[in-house]
Amino acid sequence: MFTLPRSFAARLLAPLLLASLAATAACAAAPVDGETRYPVEDLRADFDALHAGLRAAHVDLYARRSKAEYDALHRTMRAELDAPLTAAEARVRFQRFAAFGRVAHARVEPPMDAWETYRGSGGKAFPLFLRVVDDQVYVTDTVGDIAEVTAGDVLLEVDGQAVDDWLAPARALISADNDHLRDTQLETRLPMLAWLAHGARERFAITVRKADGRKVDAVAPARSRAEYGTLMAARAPRFELDWNAREARMLDGGIAYLRPGPFYDNRPDASSPWDNTAFLAFIDKAFADAIAGDARALLIDLRDNPGGDNAFSDPMLSWIADKPFRFTHRFEVRVSAQTTASNRKRLQDTGNAADSLSARFDALYRGKPDGARVEFPIDWAQPRADRRFRGKVFVLVNRHSYSNAVSVASIVQDFGFGTVLGEETADLASTLGAMEQFTLPRTGIEVGYPKARILRPNGDARPRGVVPDIAIDTPIVAGTEDVVLHRALEAMSRGR
Repeated sequence: MFTLPRSFAARLLAPLLLASLAATAACAAAPVDGETRYPVEDLRADFDALHAGLRAAHVDLYARRSKAEYDALHRTMRAELDAPLTAAEARVRFQRFAAFGRVAHARVEPPMDAWETYRGSGGKAFPLFLRVVDDQVYVTDTVGDIAEVTAGDVLLEVDGQAVDDWLAPARALISADNDHLRDTQLETRLPMLAWLAHGARERFAITVRKADGRKVDAVAPARSRAEYGTLMAARAPRFELDWNAREARMLDGGIAYLRPGPFYDNRPDASSPWDNTAFLAFIDKAFADAIAGDARALLIDLRDNPGGDNAFSDPMLSWIADKPFRFTHRFEVRVSAQTTASNRKRLQDTGNAADSLSARFDALYRGKPDGARVEFPIDWAQPRADRRFRGKVFVLVNRHSYSNAVSVASIVQDFGFGTVLGEETADLASTLGAMEQFTLPRTGIEVGYPKARILRPNGDARPRGVVPDIAIDTPIVAGTEDVVLHRALEAMSRGR
C-alpha cells in the first residue's frame, strides 16, 4: 500500500502536526538584548537565495502570480533590506515574499520563539475570535466580557481602521491558495498575527454592528496568557468538537456514527504515530458493530479532523468501497537539486531503507535533469474481499477538515461511494503540495516549497476544497448542542 509523504500527509498544518502561519511585513517583536542581528549583505544574499530557490524548486511558482510580479516584488523588498535584522525579523520579511505566490505549501515558518517569549513574559494579545463569512468579519467569541460586544456582532473597525485594512498586513503574509483558506487560518492564529502586525497593545478600540443594525463603539482590553486561560474557563458551557476523539456508536433510526479521529496513532503512549495497528482494530470493530446492528446508513464525521496518512484511511474506505480507489488522479513531481537533496537527507536519516517512500522517490529522480516533470505512481487500494458495509454512506466535513480528511471526502465524492455534507473545506482537494525544504546559507532559515502537483481523483485542478453535495453551515454563535450533527442526520433521513 502506498503511504503518503509525511509532508503531504499534513498538507495544511493542522493543530497538532504543524505550526503553519505567516507573519507580517515588519515584525513588531522587540529584539532580545544581545540577540544576533544579520548584516544587510547577509540578508540580501539570503533574500536572493530565497527567490532563486523558489524559482528552481517550486512545482509552479507562477501558478497565481506572474514572473513580472514576483521580480518586481523582489526588487522592492530587497531594497527595503537596508538595516540589520534579527532572525525573527528576517523570517517575517522572507515569509511575506514566500506567501505572495498564494500557495499554502510555500512558506517560511513564523518566529514562534519570539511569540512564546512575549507571551511567557506576560505579553498581552488581541481578545476577539473572528470568522469571515461572505466578506463579513463576525465576532465568534471574546476573551472575557466586553461591554456592548457579543458573539454574532460584525466587526467594522479596529483602532480607527476599517477591519479589512487592519487585517491586511496579516492576510498578505499567510500562505494560502484562496481567500477561504487564508481566512480560516486567521480564526486560530489571529492573536499572534495581530501582535506581529501591530505590536503590543494594552487595548483595542473597536466598532461593531449589532444584529439590529446599530453601530457600537467599544474598548477591548488585550489579555495575557494567564487571563486567556482563566477567562475562557469561566465562560458559559458551549458545544465544542474534540478533534482528537475516536468514536463509534449506533444512533436512532438505524444510523451508524463513526468519528475516526486523526489518521495517525494519537495515543499518548504510541511508539510511532505511523503505526496503524491500533487504528485498524478500532475501525474493524466499528464496522463489525455497525453491520451487526443492522445499520442502514453510516455517517463518517471528519469535522475538525487534522488528517494524517492514507495507510490509516484507505483501510477504512475499503469497508465502503465497491471499486478500486486512490486519492489522486495524478501525482506529478518537478525534479530539482533542492528536492533531490532534501529527499536524500530524509533517506539517510531513516537508515537508507530500500523499501521506504524516500527510496522510491530517489529512484524516480535518478538520471532526471533538473526541471523535469515525472509522475510518481500511486497504487490503487482495493475494496474488502469479504464483508463490507453496504448501506448508504455520508461524510460530514467542515472548513477545519484538513489533509487526508480532505482526501477521504474527495475519494467518497469522486468515486461515488457516498454523499458529502457540511461546509466547503478550506484545505484543497487538488493541491500544489508534497512539501520539501531548502536552507538559506547565511541565516540558516528553512524554506518550505511544494514539489508536486496532486490532482483529486476526478482530475479537477481548481484550487478549491471539497464542496459538499449538501451544504450545512456551522453557526457563527456556538450553542450547547451539536446543531450541525442534528442537521446532518435530518439530511440523511431525507436522502435515505
